[in-house]
Amino acid sequence: MSKSHIALLSFVSLAFLSACSSTKLDNTTEVTGKVVAPAPGAESTVTAVVADHLNPNSLISTQRSVYFDFDQFVVKASDAPVLERQGKYLASKPNVSVRLEGNADERGGREYNLALGQKRAEAVARALKVYGVSDKQAEPVSFGSEKPRAEGHDEAAWAQNRRVDIAYPNK
Repeated sequence: MSKSHIALLSFVSLAFLSACSSTKLDNTTEVTGKVVAPAPGAESTVTAVVADHLNPNSLISTQRSVYFDFDQFVVKASDAPVLERQGKYLASKPNVSVRLEGNADERGGREYNLALGQKRAEAVARALKVYGVSDKQAEPVSFGSEKPRAEGHDEAAWAQNRRVDIAYPNK
């Protein structure tokens, strides 16, 4: 492989990681930058397209959690924008699948929390289907109280732990 190919490959890898300058496209982000070729003063422009679920600055990546009230598995109206955005995105990407990770706060027994987390994950799966997400794209699983987001023992911490996280693959 020539030095110019290695330089180009290195830049594209860095572009994916740094998202140096991004412009919103449908469900992707375009990253543009300059690559300095081995010849002195010669430059060329390279453009790479990054899917929103892989772009750490996109709303698809930053807004992936749905929250629940105590002892409930009913999706709240306040989470409708998150579900709509995620649902439409997934429906437009039929080859992308997610794991819906149901969680509960520390109160309740292990079996109860696992069952509650599963019901929450299944409720989110049903909500995503409204936007055209297929059964094969969304796998509901439960972690019960095993993966808390907040470590406290008060309502503020418990509220953060009663959730379903929409987990995309890393590639």
